[in-house]
Amino acid sequence: MTVPPALAHEFPLWVRYVTILWLVVWFPAYWRVWGPANFLHICDIAVFLICAGLLTNSPLLLSSQAVGALIIDAVWMLDAGWKLATGHGLMGSADYLFDSKYPLWVRLLTLFHIVIPVLLVWSMARFGYDRRGFALQCAITLAAFAASRFTSPAENINFVFQEPLFHRTWGPAPVHILVIWVFMIVVVYLPTHLVLRALFHAPAGQMP
Repeated sequence: MTVPPALAHEFPLWVRYVTILWLVVWFPAYWRVWGPANFLHICDIAVFLICAGLLTNSPLLLSSQAVGALIIDAVWMLDAGWKLATGHGLMGSADYLFDSKYPLWVRLLTLFHIVIPVLLVWSMARFGYDRRGFALQCAITLAAFAASRFTSPAENINFVFQEPLFHRTWGPAPVHILVIWVFMIVVVYLPTHLVLRALFHAPAGQMP
């Protein structure tokens, strides 16, 4: 039996069930333990958009998060591994994973950072890489950075109050946001976009 073209690139039904189950567990757990502002983190926004992409078979959403998440998750894994091996984090981005004041099972949910890169590469192989994902992720990041300035400076969500490398603020809020946004585009997103574009075909019907 020939699979209709419209269904050939859809994710299996079990993937959608697992996605819904994940959201049912992860969202209320994170809300209760870390609060609603926590969902402004780029990595947590990625979870929502990846789940939406899986549920709707959207190459654009999945591609945008491939641009945003692959290097960030790799850095998180390096930070977590360094903390586990030495007792000291490189940037502190994974320190909460080892903080016993939070429930262990909730901390273990954050291991999605390990699963997401595999899931995204699989989705790129299945759908292709939508070239518009780069611009969409840049826009998402700017909006997340701007919104994060309305949260507590002590939480320093998305490093919008103090960046993690030199631990400094680059001028007034708009300047600091612009600096870290440009850094993300040039150092993280653009190289990822170029690699994904070289490795994966464009989705059906889209110009390469």
